[in-house]
Amino acid sequence: TRSDDFTVAMETVTAWAWGPLSFLTFLAFLRHHPTRYVLQLLVSLGQLYGDVLYFATEARAGWSHSDPRPLYFWGYFVGLNGLWLLVPGALLVDACRHLAAAQRTHDRPRHKAH
Repeated sequence: TRSDDFTVAMETVTAWAWGPLSFLTFLAFLRHHPTRYVLQLLVSLGQLYGDVLYFATEARAGWSHSDPRPLYFWGYFVGLNGLWLLVPGALLVDACRHLAAAQRTHDRPRHKAH
């Protein structure tokens, strides 16, 4: 079905793109590489996009793949999966702050030494 095709496609992107990019981001932070916040931004945005699509697809399917019991639905499905919205969201904000600070520093007028 279409939703199964979507799930397979998203999981393929997760395995082949976000997994290795997450590892590269980790290495970039260990080495204080200049691209570390750009990588953090990319991975976080990709993760958020996938999460939003996951929840939207489930909502359109009438939550048919979730156990309807309130504790399971709200505790596990919404609560634990919601962490995958909060963590990348916080990392996205962090990356934007660092990148904006770097841009502000770069944009400052430079004084020539005489």
